[in-house]
Amino acid sequence: MQIAEIVVYVILLIGGVWSYATGKLTLAGSFTGGFTGYVIFKGGGLPCFVMLTFFFVIASAATKLQHERKVVMNAGEQGKGRRTAVQVLANGGIAALLAIWAWLQPEYLWLAQLMIAGSFAAATADTLSSELGTVYGRRFYNIISLKKDTRGLDGVISIEGTLIGIAGAAAIAAIYCISFGWSLRFPVIILAGFIGNVIDSVLGAWLERKGLVGNNAVNFLNTAVGAAFCWIIF
Repeated sequence: MQIAEIVVYVILLIGGVWSYATGKLTLAGSFTGGFTGYVIFKGGGLPCFVMLTFFFVIASAATKLQHERKVVMNAGEQGKGRRTAVQVLANGGIAALLAIWAWLQPEYLWLAQLMIAGSFAAATADTLSSELGTVYGRRFYNIISLKKDTRGLDGVISIEGTLIGIAGAAAIAAIYCISFGWSLRFPVIILAGFIGNVIDSVLGAWLERKGLVGNNAVNFLNTAVGAAFCWIIF
């Protein structure tokens, strides 16, 4: 067993215990997160595991930032407490499936890694634009009608939140390119994150507000779009 592998297992163990102890994940969510991380590492390699770790850390920090203010604005995280196993899979399920694909068919590893980057770029862009856009945004618009709308509602965006989301996608793209070399894949991953985030907002305004789909389904589709965009381009 290599040192890097041992370090990953230690991180998964500590991360799972810490997430449960601090109330970030339910017990099932902690186990699911640990298993998802293991699969992504074994199938996608260390760079994909780093993307997952970055997403989890930055998403947790963004959710916690000025949480009380978000609650007052009715824009806090739904379900306020621990994240469940379903919520973990909503953001990391696509990456895990792609990692399993790469694990079973190593000849497609390069494509799976790129698509995993696209999925995490979309997840990161969505989370940061939602959590930080509600705090730092100034004007809020319905993504479909482009008319002014209420801060924190499904499908409502701001310029500030969108730019923060793009920055988050760029961070994932940078992790990918630091690992595999700088190329045109950098802007493609950023664009994948942006498009996934836009689709997430459209589904939120169109379907989620009407109660036709839930937030977990929208997040899952968001990451699927980010991954699919990378597949289409390459």
